[in-house]
Amino acid sequence: MQDEQPSLLLVDDDEAFLSVLAPAMKKRGFSVTTANSAEAGFEVAKIDPPEFAVVDLKMSGNSGLVLVRQLAGLEAGTRIVVLTGFASIATAVEAIKLGATHYLAKPVDADEIVAAFGKQAGNDEVELANNPLTIDRLEWEHLQRVLAECEGNISETARRLNMHRRTLQRKLSKSQMKP
Repeated sequence: MQDEQPSLLLVDDDEAFLSVLAPAMKKRGFSVTTANSAEAGFEVAKIDPPEFAVVDLKMSGNSGLVLVRQLAGLEAGTRIVVLTGFASIATAVEAIKLGATHYLAKPVDADEIVAAFGKQAGNDEVELANNPLTIDRLEWEHLQRVLAECEGNISETARRLNMHRRTLQRKLSKSQMKP
């Protein structure tokens, strides 16, 4: 019976989150394997590429974006959902470009993840926001885009933005608490 279940790889450095999500996904019919880093997740996937994957974006070591690229390279059919507590337009776009199926902001539950796996195409009827982004949000998006272009290198990002590294770190840490 275990072999008939679709394989699911859960990768998140939050052990408490994994301990809740793994049993919830098993109840929904998945054969679940967990890993607490992008590196560990890739090692597991190399042995047996999963049909589905849930990848946290921000982890110590490699980011979830690196793992998304690696998983998509192993098996193009893997349906990957990226989860993050630090959602931004820049990382959402990069995740999709690298092979993610969907991108969800935490907090999220198992049913939302399963629904995201089922989405095959975009929705052209999604409601468009009536209000523009705030200046703070625009700045956050720009910082995230440049940071992604610099592959997470704070010093290089600060140079490109003509900003002191400490100033950039302060802005990033302040912004992480707000969105």
